[in-house]
Amino acid sequence: MNLLTTIKTFSTRRLSWLLLLLFMIFFEACALFFQHVLMLAPCVMCIYERIAMVGIGGAAVLGLIAPNNPIFRWLGLLGWGVSAYKGLTLAMQHVEYQFNPSPFATCDVFVTLPSWLPLNKWMPWMFEAYGDCSKIVWQFLTLSMPQWLVIIFAGNLVAFAIILISQFTKSKS
Repeated sequence: MNLLTTIKTFSTRRLSWLLLLLFMIFFEACALFFQHVLMLAPCVMCIYERIAMVGIGGAAVLGLIAPNNPIFRWLGLLGWGVSAYKGLTLAMQHVEYQFNPSPFATCDVFVTLPSWLPLNKWMPWMFEAYGDCSKIVWQFLTLSMPQWLVIIFAGNLVAFAIILISQFTKSKS
């Protein structure tokens, strides 16, 4: 059995989707720890990146429902890929705001969400922004939080791409 077939088989198991969900829960817990324990104010971009992370978690739940069912697995993969890509683009824009500040390119003042999904009104403790996108308020190993998010979302995209490619291999007979 080759590696791609093994990866495809793994993607049809609940464990793979559970691991993805647990990683997203960990990252969301970290964000809430930074916000509510370390008292670091989340900015608008932070909230959008947080929503992308929730999107990956939602995709993991879809895959977790019935990973052997191609419809659920493909919906989970689609949600994972779209959310990871959007998260990566948001994180890269956030890095740009921090390291190349410009009065002509700034983030929004308020979180803008659809009227049918006002997460910042329903759960302000998680989705309300009151920080400045261009401020670097935390660093670890010389990288700011958005730089770490670039790594996290890019890692998700790499894992997604490998699993996506594996879906086109023949399963073992």
